[in-house]
Amino acid sequence: MSRDLGLRRLRGLDRGVLIAACVTALSLTASGCVVVHGEREVLPATTRAEAAEALREFTAAYNAADKAYDSSLDADHTTGALAAIDAARLKAGRVNNPRGNPGHAPLKLTDARFTIPKKAGWPRWFLADAAGNKGGDVRWLLVFTRDGLDETWEAAYLTLVAPDDLPEFRTDRDGWAEAVPADAGDLAVPPGELSEEYTAYLKDGGDAFAEGPHTSAWRTLREKKSTRPGLATQYIDEPVTNGDYAPLALRTEDGGALVFFTTRHFEKQTAAAGASVPTPNKSVLALTTGEIRQSLTMEFVSNEVALAPAEGEVEILGRIQGLTSAKGE
Repeated sequence: MSRDLGLRRLRGLDRGVLIAACVTALSLTASGCVVVHGEREVLPATTRAEAAEALREFTAAYNAADKAYDSSLDADHTTGALAAIDAARLKAGRVNNPRGNPGHAPLKLTDARFTIPKKAGWPRWFLADAAGNKGGDVRWLLVFTRDGLDETWEAAYLTLVAPDDLPEFRTDRDGWAEAVPADAGDLAVPPGELSEEYTAYLKDGGDAFAEGPHTSAWRTLREKKSTRPGLATQYIDEPVTNGDYAPLALRTEDGGALVFFTTRHFEKQTAAAGASVPTPNKSVLALTTGEIRQSLTMEFVSNEVALAPAEGEVEILGRIQGLTSAKGE
């Protein structure tokens, strides 16, 4: 019996029947049986039809917000890292184009596939994997989450990944996936520690992560920028793991996990005496407070998707980063 059908049938019972049912449940509990609570029962996070509707609603809201440069239009459909990145992007766009986005082109997501884990408790969540009309030949990965049955599904993570990089997920005979807990000890790096491990790697290097554009190549780029004549660039990286920014992971067929996680990054540019910081673009200026005289500190939020194996190096498959604020001094 589906949850909704069960609730409708319960509502149709009279008070006497409901009292009798409660007495029976108490009797069963006293005799050693267990009463199943919705928040503790292991259930699929949603139906595939509802997941498809959540993706449609998100896309419509995202397009409306992008067209008007108005973050209020998709605020109810985003959360976590994606909400922080998207709201700042729309704010900057609004400052520079008060009448809306002159280059708006609607996002279209097709060939959507849904990976829905079975789990107990909240939040419940699922992964949407779709082809998009932007970004070239990549798959758009969106993780939707919610904290209750009456709440709207919100997209917490958005990353773009090459189709060949997507892993096979472990599923049961009904096709439901397996959520991996944050403290899983059977992975090279538990999902709950990935944000901290990644920010530590960006600072000091190490062997926890495989080489690639979001690891070794990014560290090399930072080193080059930090040694420019007349301009010192400093970096601070912070893990973000709580609340709506919590990591979410799915078990892969090989025993590893596909993990979505968040980090925060600060980049401070300081000009030498007699020099000035390069003038930032309009989008940066729209999010900047203070006067840029000798230095500019920019704050970014980044959401990553990684393959964490049972043993070996973690591979960062994709990363989307957005400026959220800046301060001139």
